[in-house]
Amino acid sequence: MANDELGEIRQAILSGDPASLGSLAVPEHYRGVTVHADEVDLFEGLPTKEKDPRKSLHVDEVPTPELGPGEALVAVLASAINYNTVWTSIFEPIPTFKFLKKYGKLSPLSKRHDLPYHVVGSDLSGVVLRTGPGVHRWQAGDEVVAHCLNVELESPDGHNDTMLDSEQRIWGFETNFGGLAEIALVKANQLMPKPDHLTWEEAASPGLVNSTAYRQLVSRNGADMKQGDVVLIWGASGGLGSYATQFALNGGAIPVCVVSSQEKADICRAMGAELVIDRSAEGYRFWKDEHEQDPKEWQRFGAKIRELTGGDDPDIVFEHPGRETFGASVYAARRGGTIVTCASTSGYLHQYDNRYLWMNLKRVIGSHFANYRESWEANRLIAKGHIHPTLSKAYPLEETGQAALDVHLNAHQGKVGVLCLAPEEGLGVRDQQLRERHLDGINRFRGA
Repeated sequence: MANDELGEIRQAILSGDPASLGSLAVPEHYRGVTVHADEVDLFEGLPTKEKDPRKSLHVDEVPTPELGPGEALVAVLASAINYNTVWTSIFEPIPTFKFLKKYGKLSPLSKRHDLPYHVVGSDLSGVVLRTGPGVHRWQAGDEVVAHCLNVELESPDGHNDTMLDSEQRIWGFETNFGGLAEIALVKANQLMPKPDHLTWEEAASPGLVNSTAYRQLVSRNGADMKQGDVVLIWGASGGLGSYATQFALNGGAIPVCVVSSQEKADICRAMGAELVIDRSAEGYRFWKDEHEQDPKEWQRFGAKIRELTGGDDPDIVFEHPGRETFGASVYAARRGGTIVTCASTSGYLHQYDNRYLWMNLKRVIGSHFANYRESWEANRLIAKGHIHPTLSKAYPLEETGQAALDVHLNAHQGKVGVLCLAPEEGLGVRDQQLRERHLDGINRFRGA
């Protein structure tokens, strides 16, 4: 890190004097992980799985954006990889520059985001450097994490639930200046207190997936899970599913964890889940070919669930793979049950037999990220040690492309972190006593 001003900022944070940040100069440039508008055709003609994020994600020196009203600049110690960064890096389903161009037309201030490069990333842990006019809750030196809801709130639509706002966007995906960088620009109402017992990289990893899983499963805006509910969780050891599994266990529900290997099954059991289906070992093939599903496999899958639960079908299906599994999910949910869906990492065009939905009075609920209150509650559970990070590995900023490739190829467990200003792992813990009580949970995914 050649930037002397960033070196001073990092030293102030690591030496335990973050309050001095207010007197330090904000650097004019910083390093950020970017995609480039002139490379959107880089992977044209290649199958999705052959598109390599290492070729499209660059670590560039970029100008520090102007700080506007209601905003904050954050010195980023660590960040993490989400599927939206993978999608950005392979320019699917569309290049994110279309999002930035649309946002840039909204106002003179939002025009800052419409650039020929996109600084990506929707998670961070760090320290506030500066706040813009109108910000009073946060100040320079505050240790924070950020959730990724960027919302304008000038429309009445968002004032009951900010996720319904007409100008709701995901920061670092549909906006610029994201968290995979040494500095990030956020709205002040994205900030939340960093959990004191976690390292920078651990604290950065829950953000997007933890909040998403909370709304999808726990919130009244999602499945409104209650004690005793049987919850079928696809990808239960992955980024989203690992938090859904923890929320189910913490909330008195009964998770049925679906995974794709014995190693992943072992992680679910280590979290406390007793009912686990290794879909690879069972050999489920829900599609006969590219065009036709196999209802007999749905039936075999449903029978396996009832075998594990003592005859109960799922009250809730936690859906995020999408095309590959959605038909089985609709079939498997109990009469009157709920399928709550987001993400669609295996494909957006879902097919299912509507007879199982309509004749059995099931519901499909679409769920997207979380509002500030839901994100705050999800982060509070992390801070109290009820829910734990699922970080398995952390890469330096220079190797973000490899980190994204791991997620792209599903060659990871839980979350993959990225060190930004943090020079090494293990820094940033403020409450060692609370940490010691939860070390097993915090480290459960490490090395997996």
